Amino acid sequence: MGNLEKNIAINAENRADFARIANWIAPNAKVLDLGCGDGSLLTQLRKTHNIRGYGVEKDDANWLKAINNGVDVIQMDLESGLSGFEPKSFDVVILSQTLQAVLNTEAIVYEMLRVGREAIVTFPNFGYWRHRKQLMVGQMPVSKNLPYQWYDTPNVHLCTIKDFDEFCRKGNIVIEERLVLTDKKEVHVMPNLMGSLAMYRLRAK
Repeated sequence: MGNLEKNIAINAENRADFARIANWIAPNAKVLDLGCGDGSLLTQLRKTHNIRGYGVEKDDANWLKAINNGVDVIQMDLESGLSGFEPKSFDVVILSQTLQAVLNTEAIVYEMLRVGREAIVTFPNFGYWRHRKQLMVGQMPVSKNLPYQWYDTPNVHLCTIKDFDEFCRKGNIVIEERLVLTDKKEVHVMPNLMGSLAMYRLRAK
């Protein structure tokens, strides 16, 4: 295994949601990954599911890494929307741990559902008990899924599982499946309190 393959494998291993996302992707699917970073997820899916994958990335360094990883990636700002993509032109559109860093959250989710037959959204759960504990002692939460300090965080819209459920209900968005994880293990009891990472499969009504 070369250095490139090793780096991709390490990145995939460090992301608890990647393997679960893969379980929601059909073989040979056409996939769009928004905020794709270095393209690790798309590279893994291409190897395991033979997908046709495309990425969107704003950051210069990540964009170059994705290109070097052999990913078809477009450099653009998600805030400008996805007007360049035709309706239902992808089987799945993914927004993986990027939701909290998007300014126009509602618009992006609706655009995902316009462009894709399904959308997969994952985000750190701000309602996780360790986050609440840090708030109770007067500090902004810092954790594995929220690794930034308050002064250097790219996050602008933190939400809880309960918040996102309500967002989907009000927006007439169908939740096909929801999965909550902590330390890569599924959480079924009190997920809004005990879960650190939330994952959703969505479709438009």
